[in-house]
Amino acid sequence: MISIRRYLTRTLALVLALVTALAITAAYLITAHEMEEILDAQLSLESRVVAGLIGPDTDLADYRHIAAELSQPGHFARLYEAGRAQPPDDGIRASLYHHEEHLLSVGFWHPDGTPQLLGAVWNDAGPFPAPQQTGYDWVEYNGARWRVFSMFDAQSGLWIRTGVHEEFFSELESKVVLGNLIPMLLALPVLLWAMGVIIRRGVRPIGALSRQVEGRNDRDLSFLDVTVPRELAGLRQAINDFIARLRETLERERRFTADAAHELRTPLAGLKIHLDNARAGESASLDKAYSGVERLQRVVEQLLVLARIDREAPSQEADVDIYPLALDLVAELWPWAQARHQEIEVTGLEALWVRADPVELGILIRNLLDNALRYTPEHGTVTLELAERDGRARLIVRDSGPGIPEALIDKVTERFRRVADQRTTGSGLGLSIVLELTRRQQASLTLRNREPHGLEVSLSWPSVSPATARRLPRPDTIG
Repeated sequence: MISIRRYLTRTLALVLALVTALAITAAYLITAHEMEEILDAQLSLESRVVAGLIGPDTDLADYRHIAAELSQPGHFARLYEAGRAQPPDDGIRASLYHHEEHLLSVGFWHPDGTPQLLGAVWNDAGPFPAPQQTGYDWVEYNGARWRVFSMFDAQSGLWIRTGVHEEFFSELESKVVLGNLIPMLLALPVLLWAMGVIIRRGVRPIGALSRQVEGRNDRDLSFLDVTVPRELAGLRQAINDFIARLRETLERERRFTADAAHELRTPLAGLKIHLDNARAGESASLDKAYSGVERLQRVVEQLLVLARIDREAPSQEADVDIYPLALDLVAELWPWAQARHQEIEVTGLEALWVRADPVELGILIRNLLDNALRYTPEHGTVTLELAERDGRARLIVRDSGPGIPEALIDKVTERFRRVADQRTTGSGLGLSIVLELTRRQQASLTLRNREPHGLEVSLSWPSVSPATARRLPRPDTIG
């Protein structure tokens, strides 16, 4: 892809050239129009001046004198008598005060169209055409066009016509246009150079930002601190936000790897010892090895769930009724509870709607029930209550286990943190998964000890449709 600097330079140079061409064209057209108006006014003024200098008492001697003054080198003004041009006076010494006088001329005609006196160049190819009406016109003569003004002077009884050769127009317009074009052409390289310098300085912050990113290795996750203009501040902030998310992800990966390695090392080492003892003839070690395998399986399962939660973006939420989901999970865990002579109760509302991801909500409730069943002794009871209080949906899981020491109740949600009854097989990840899923679904989690013993875990969400909820007539008990 073309660079921004090159694109801006080429585009602005092209725009500047087009603007210059348009300005020159506009100047030419405007100048042509304005020059025509100015010269038209000049022609009419000259005609009126000439009309004021002649009258009924102007004789042939006066006209000969006028013809002598209008003659030019190589071109003589002619006085006409009876429609025939009279030869010029041999004593006339034609001269010019300006080299462009041959582009201007004046003439006099009788009412019948016969000439009385014609200026120098209006005799070169015969008499200049006689006027027929008052006003301005373009007249073809001797292969060229003349801009003329014609008027009839009643005092002298003559038509008076003054004219300007089209070359005069063209030359004047060219001089005006060149007068504008040359300075612009001289200034154009300077403008292009200045534009290039300005563009280079303008895109310099982009290069500085790129170099700071390019100069980093995979371990440098510090924020970008290069000074950038306002237009790049959003880009810098977006990159810094991305670095923050990447840093958090990598830190989570490193922590997960370290914790997993630590947690898996212990059961594997114990399993190896128990198997070695079993090979040596200790039959009791097989039961211990089996317990170690169970714990190892639990750790792997929870690690896979935790890795999935960490890596997946939040799913699309939907309105979910917790009650049938909770019944399905209780039915799934019932064989395990029955094997330990435990009871699982579902109480409270028979319909409780929340806004959540159904899959993640199922994982969350299952981990709460699994954790409660693991730490509840045989013949104990686990209760799952659905309630709606203060406009919030609540799911409460109570067990009759040993509870959590008050000093550790705020730390029990840390990964691989196992407290209470250490004889129970577990991974220390259940409540960590619950906490992570609670945060993802904008819910709140509360843990507190029960009297005389046991733990109560409470989850709450904004209720979706509390009007649809109604109480169960009695608790449903599975066990």
